[in-house]
Amino acid sequence: MTPQSSGQFPVPLSVLDLVPVGSGVTPGEAIRNSLKLARCVEELGFVRYWLAEHHGMPGIASSATALLIGQVAAATSTIRVGSGGVMLPNHAPLVVAEQFGTLGAMFPGRIDLGLGRAPGTDQATARALRRITDRVLTEDEFPDQLAELTTFLAGAEFPEGHRLHGVSAFPRAEVPPIWLLGSSGYSAQVAGILSLPFSFAHHFSSHNTLPALDLYRRSFRPSPGRERPYAMVAAAVLVADTDERADWLAGPIRLTMMRLRTGRPTAYPTPEEAAAYPWTDVERATARQATASHVVGSPETVRAGLQRLLDATGADELMITTNVHAHADRVRSYELLADLAQDLTQPARLATRPPADATTSGTGLG
Repeated sequence: MTPQSSGQFPVPLSVLDLVPVGSGVTPGEAIRNSLKLARCVEELGFVRYWLAEHHGMPGIASSATALLIGQVAAATSTIRVGSGGVMLPNHAPLVVAEQFGTLGAMFPGRIDLGLGRAPGTDQATARALRRITDRVLTEDEFPDQLAELTTFLAGAEFPEGHRLHGVSAFPRAEVPPIWLLGSSGYSAQVAGILSLPFSFAHHFSSHNTLPALDLYRRSFRPSPGRERPYAMVAAAVLVADTDERADWLAGPIRLTMMRLRTGRPTAYPTPEEAAAYPWTDVERATARQATASHVVGSPETVRAGLQRLLDATGADELMITTNVHAHADRVRSYELLADLAQDLTQPARLATRPPADATTSGTGLG
């Protein structure tokens, strides 16, 4: 079976939320704004609302991802809610299984478990998260972690002699659909081999998008639970009434990304603060490179940009992240996006659209 989709849009649309914290905004206000946004996009017909795990970043309030998933799910009623993603190297698989077993019991049929293999932070913070003093986990250990997690979620027994023999995860509810997230070919290939749906981070690794999606589709092995590959592409999008207004509102994300790339993360500035910043030529080049894949503009401009992205990638679903300073501008962007999305089309030669009533169960690891 393939991931559940909505009939609201010709191409399923979802939301990736980092819970952005703007200058002058408290983390509590940022979280409440995200709850309001989740209710808004649910009414607009978006399929999923995922929250991203990041650590050590003052402009992002989504570090306690499982907690926020529960809050968003409680504030909504139909939209799927999940992680985009849980960075598995940061957590013991048993803890993740317990958290998402609890979420699945509380909100049956609505929870997604997106998994990443990067720590989502610096190595010192990664060590602090896992209480490992000498190293962080490597990508070679990710398959073992994933196997442990899926065993816990399925309620299966570890074999005798295994270090986890006799250990089980409770509460045990339905197994949430597992997605693999990635920004390179590694997770794409693993997702294909394990017949899992795959979400690619085009918004910060656009040079790898097409090679990774091609590798995913070529590596895909059909399974009883999933016969076809299913690829979601995450894109940074900002829509405003005019190109000029959108460019003005995008000033803070350009400044934020430049500061992040140069090791100076801060809260999201206002457009006025971004415009007044004394940019150097090197900083401007860094900002341009970091935001080159972002789709920013009026509805007409964004419609054309997203259609080019769909034509190039054949994405089955688009996940949209929009980070601006003012909550009202973020809501307005998603409202305009919902309107323009009615005219988007998927290339028939590449699309693998699921039926509108499809549901997912199991992990696809069998």
